[in-house]
Parts: sequence; structure tokens; C-alpha cells
Amino acid sequence: MNKNILNTHVQEFINAHLNQDITKTILSGSPFAEVAIAEIADQIAAKKKCESKLPLWFQTPNIYFPPPLSVEQASSEITARYKAGLLSPGTLADLTGGMGVDCFYFSQNHQQTTYIESNPLLAAITHHNFEVLQAPIRCETGDGISLIHDGFFDTIYIDPSRRNQTKGKVFLLSDCQPNVVEQLDYLLSRCRRLLIKTSPMLDISAGLKELKNVHQLHIVAVNNEVKELLWLIQPQPAPQVELVTVNFKGEQPEFFTTLLGAEAEATYALPRKYLYEPNAALMKSGAFEAVSQHFGIDKLHKHSHLYTSDYLTDFPGRVFIIEKTVLYNKKEMKILTDSTAHVATRNFPLSATDLKKLWKIKDGGEYYYFFTTLTDNSKAVLLCKKP
Repeated sequence: MNKNILNTHVQEFINAHLNQDITKTILSGSPFAEVAIAEIADQIAAKKKCESKLPLWFQTPNIYFPPPLSVEQASSEITARYKAGLLSPGTLADLTGGMGVDCFYFSQNHQQTTYIESNPLLAAITHHNFEVLQAPIRCETGDGISLIHDGFFDTIYIDPSRRNQTKGKVFLLSDCQPNVVEQLDYLLSRCRRLLIKTSPMLDISAGLKELKNVHQLHIVAVNNEVKELLWLIQPQPAPQVELVTVNFKGEQPEFFTTLLGAEAEATYALPRKYLYEPNAALMKSGAFEAVSQHFGIDKLHKHSHLYTSDYLTDFPGRVFIIEKTVLYNKKEMKILTDSTAHVATRNFPLSATDLKKLWKIKDGGEYYYFFTTLTDNSKAVLLCKKP
């Protein structure tokens, strides 16, 4: 950690070059003997990544930014606040502290917060930033699993990282470091509750098989992109797992809650007046029958995951007015040739790209075309507009 980066003239240079071509800045070289241009470039790149993701870090003077990869791997402020809101006040240990975003927000409502990070450089940078942010957090450097062997906490938080990045989309928690599956009993002996953050790529059914005593599973999305899965575990078993999906979009987050494994039965119908498209968190949950039952709306097909109704209901996703249903055949499709619309497919044999090319549909406009399969197994296009 080169503390010369925090010198006023270096900070002024970094801020002055935030919106300039980074390649040009690098080729110009460093005007400071005590700071290399590569260090300046890393500060610029990392700070730029924080502008929308971590505005507090971006706006606070004298923050020392970690390598850009650490910023990419960190939680956003939105998701960190959400995690902090899930936990009761008390003592907390973050065993995989990283850039410290989650830990900072945990400290807002905990009497004592401990940050542990195995990377000495990242730990030193984060310790400095906690002091700048005036966060009362105890910092330790080393292996989080080992450092808590004599302690007991109300909450332990852990964000295991994948060891093998070349594997396919479906992976196991036992592929991660630390191996929380292997250490689960030990971790639960050291706390009242365990909160595990995993990648959205983790298969939910695989996670449930590997873990025990899961009380809640939270699927967290921001602007319709799933960012993380949160597994809240306690030493005692739970009769059922509470499933919570949330999508932070605009001022009002979209929530849906159900019980995993609870009996739910969907109803089915042909397209009516309104079309409902679940948000990304709801899609990740797979709770499609529960959605139909909870909102009293009908699915278009068992595998289409689109819903319809004659009335408008508050729904965690996008809502459209269906203006016309066009059967997918040459005769009916003539009216769509050379039109302009946003094209999407759900349970349909052709991709959106192929369909746009085949029917000469241009991107844009006020119409939304949903190519899908209906409950009578017919293929159709739903011509929709936003309400």
C-alpha cells in the first residue's frame, strides 16, 4: 500500500483524469516520483467502478481504492444495506471481508463488528478506509475460519469464492474457498446464525442439498439482474425454508415471499387482457406455481413462465396490456413483417435474434412481441404495450 497515493496533489490528479482516456493517461506517464503510473491507473479504474455501485466510497475524500477486481467482487451499497437489514443487532464477524462494503453496513446496527481478510494488502487498504469512513470495526488479517476458534458471535457472515472459474454455470459450494459445507458444523458452533452469500450462478437445489438448517433463502436482484443468493442458517433445523425474492428497481423494491416445498397449484388460461413477466429474482426462484396461486393469475403454459389475467394486479416484474394474439403461422405472421418492436421469447423454439431476422422486425418502438407457447400447445405472438 503506497500511502503517497493519498497526497493531495496525487488525489487531485486522479480526480482530474477520472473521465479521460485511461490509455492516454498511462502513456503520458506519472508526474510524481513517489507514485507509479500503474498505481494511478488502478486508482482511476477502481474509483470509476465505484461511482454508481459504491457512491459513498466514490464521494468520500482520501479513500484508498483497492485493485479494480476487488471492487467488481464487492457487494453494492444497495445489496449490502439489504443484508444488514436482515440481521438483529449484536456481535458479528465477517470472515471474508474483502473491500469491506458488507462489513461497513453491518457495523451500522451491530454493537461489535469484526472484519477478517486473508490478503494483507487488501486488509490494510480496507482498515484505512474504515478509519476514513469513521466505522467502528475491529480488523484482523488471516484465515477467518481459524481466527474465530475461541470466539462466539451472534452472526457469522461468509462469502466463499469459487476456486475453479473454468467450470460450467452449475457448481457446488464445496467448489468454493472456504469450503463452508465442510466447515458448517464448526461455524454453527461459533454463532447463533450464519449468513452465507453465494454467486447467483449457484443452483438452488444443489445448495439446499449441500447445506442444512437453512431458515431463509434470499434471492437479490438489482435492476432485474440477480446479484447474490443469501442463505440464513441457524444451529436448529427449520420446518420449512422461507424463500424471499427482491428486485431493487426504482424507488420501490419488488418483493415476493413463499415457503419452499409448500404445495401450490397453478391455473392455466389463454391470453387475456394483461400479461405478467416475472423479474429475474422470481425467475431464479423457480416458484412459478406459487406465483400463480398467490396473485390469482393464470399461467400461459407449464413451461412458459408468463402469466395473464383480466384485471390488473401489483406484480413483481413487468406488466403489459395484450392488444392482440397472433398465431405463429405464415398467414397470421404477415402483419408483423417489417414492423418495429422489442422481441422476447419464452418457451419458443427460435431465438429472438432469429425471429427478428426471419420476419424483418426492427428493434425499438412502443410494442413488445412475446413469442411463446400457449396452454393448448399452440405457438403464438402476444402483441403488447405497457399500461
